[in-house]
Amino acid sequence: MTFAAWTCAAVTLISAGVSAGFAFAGLRGSTGAARTASKYGLARSLALLITAIAALVAARPAFIVAIALAMILVQAFDTVVGVTIRDRMKTYGPAGLAVAHAAALVWMLVG
Repeated sequence: MTFAAWTCAAVTLISAGVSAGFAFAGLRGSTGAARTASKYGLARSLALLITAIAALVAARPAFIVAIALAMILVQAFDTVVGVTIRDRMKTYGPAGLAVAHAAALVWMLVG
């Protein structure tokens, strides 16, 4: 694999890790019906994190592309959530990560 592919895999892993971390924090701070929703969010985030780890271990470019695209979409949707709740940190953080992630993916595909 190329350096660009390893970089894309690493950015994907970081992105999935950040998502799982926020999902875990959300679960810890929730109660009632929100706690149930947080459990579902954490389950999905952990599945993406495990898939990102598997892509890194497998070192297969097609696998890395698939999980990278999924994480770019997650970050893009998180950006939309940030906009709707009018929280700058929850808007610019995911947006920046989505852009960096997309750049790493393009670099991998072109390079």
